[in-house]
Amino acid sequence: MNLWKLKHNHAFIVEGNVKVGRSTKQLLRKLARKQIAVIDHRDLDEMAATGLIEAKVKAVINAAATMSGSYPTKGPLLLLRAGIPIYEIDAEHFTLFQDNAGVVIDDRFILLHGRRIPYTPFTEKDWSERNEQAYGNLDAQLNDFIDNTLYYAGKEKHFVIQPLSIPPLKTPIVGRHVVVVVRGSGYKHDLLAIQDYIEDYRPVLIGVDGGADALLECGCTPHIIIGDMDSISDDALKSGAEIIVHAYPDGSAPGMARIRAIGLDAKTLPAPGTSEDVAMLLAYEQGAELIVSLGTHTHMIDFLEKGRKGMASTVLVRMKIGSKLIDAKGVSKLYHRPLKLRNLWVVPLAGLFPLAMLSFIHPGVRQVFDMVWAYVKLSIS
Repeated sequence: MNLWKLKHNHAFIVEGNVKVGRSTKQLLRKLARKQIAVIDHRDLDEMAATGLIEAKVKAVINAAATMSGSYPTKGPLLLLRAGIPIYEIDAEHFTLFQDNAGVVIDDRFILLHGRRIPYTPFTEKDWSERNEQAYGNLDAQLNDFIDNTLYYAGKEKHFVIQPLSIPPLKTPIVGRHVVVVVRGSGYKHDLLAIQDYIEDYRPVLIGVDGGADALLECGCTPHIIIGDMDSISDDALKSGAEIIVHAYPDGSAPGMARIRAIGLDAKTLPAPGTSEDVAMLLAYEQGAELIVSLGTHTHMIDFLEKGRKGMASTVLVRMKIGSKLIDAKGVSKLYHRPLKLRNLWVVPLAGLFPLAMLSFIHPGVRQVFDMVWAYVKLSIS
């Protein structure tokens, strides 16, 4: 391909190597800086967009509707405001892209192996129009979401009524505080906000999939990792934490294959619902005194962004746990580290420092010191 000719015939926009993945959260694990992400992600959610921004991608090529207008999502807007362009292509063109292939994007086409693939740019104007449309659809979405939640609550109530089949754990939980960390919206800010609480209370730290990476990013090591293992790094899995693979109710656990592939051992825990629900129930049934949730999904938009049409298990779990459950945002507002006596030595030291400096430079004081020193020397001799 003659790039020089291309730049002069059409407006040159972006060029680079692509990384391809239908699952954006799995793609994020292998993205390198300055690559172009090729995804198939309808209604790009905020967490996926944040991950793409942190990966410092040059651009995003999406083979699905970046924002359909079904419900509000800020993901596309975050990308655009971070200076990352979004190009939408027809779904059948997704398979044309292979990892590390070089592409050039001009003002009309994506050029790949000499082939011209048409695209439609997704702009802030598009986001604004579809966001307005989404808010117009919100009542209907909420109606369907509630119906779905109630339907599955009836089917899944045994999930919280019957005890979980929890395998024997090495990590003692009874009587301790537990922090369940999910890599959800605002997780970094919330983790930093409760650092004092974590240092003072030393709670059991449970990372739900990528929540284990979130803990490591903030200088904490998870005690337990639970999830289907699809959005966690190998480094987190090798951190020494006790690993529990969330299995389907029939006992099948696809995530176990990954654990074995990297030479680690794990237990399985079959249960319906989300992995974060299972993590909180595990803490509750193991006798935790207090359960702090961080980054968890709590409302309709959260669950729609995860591709779930209801939140039956989440409602049921919170009903069962009750007063033992508190959100991390509440901990950061209510908990303030008490002043420790061993830290009070700093106060007099800070007050004595300017006095010492004043004594050293004042002529009268220095004369007294000289006389004392002369007396000491005479006494020794």
